[in-house]
Amino acid sequence: MPDTIVLKRDRDLDGRMWHIWVRRGLLTLVGLIPLLALFNVFGQRPITASAGEPAASLSVYAPTRLRGGLIYMARFTVHARQDLKEATLILDPGWAESITINTIEPSPVGEASRNGRLSFDLGHIAAGQKYILFMHFQVNPTNVGRRSQDVSLDDGETRILTIKRSVTVFP
Repeated sequence: MPDTIVLKRDRDLDGRMWHIWVRRGLLTLVGLIPLLALFNVFGQRPITASAGEPAASLSVYAPTRLRGGLIYMARFTVHARQDLKEATLILDPGWAESITINTIEPSPVGEASRNGRLSFDLGHIAAGQKYILFMHFQVNPTNVGRRSQDVSLDDGETRILTIKRSVTVFP
C-alpha cells in the first residue's frame, strides 16, 4: 500500500460521510432543471392578454417567458366594435430586439417605424369584423433579460388602446 494512502480516511471515508450528501445534492440539481422546464418555468407556454374599449378590443396570445433559440408564435386579434378606417398595430421594440421575425401573416397593408416602434397598417376593419395577425419569431441565443412588449391599436392618429406586457428571456 502506498505511503500516502490512509485506509481509514480514503477507503472508509472517516470524517467525510457528509460528502455523499453534497454529491447527491448536486445530482438533484441536475435533475431539477428539466423538471422546472416541464412546469413552464423557462417559458414557451403562451398566455392571452386582452384590452377593450368601445371602439375595439385587442387580444395578444404569446408567451411571456422565452428561451434562447426558441421558435414561437404570437397572435394579435383585433375585434372592431365600430368602423376602424386606418387600423394600425404598434409593437414595442422588445418584439424585435434580438428576436428574429420569421413571418407575418396575413401581410399588413404597410409596415413602418413609428418613433422606434414597429407599426403595421391593417387597413379598414368594418364594425363587427375581426382581424387576426400571426407573427412567428425566433429568439437569439445571446438575448437574455427582460424586455417591454407593449402593443397598441390606433385608428389613424388616434390611440384606441394599449396592452402592457413584458417578456423574460432565459439563456
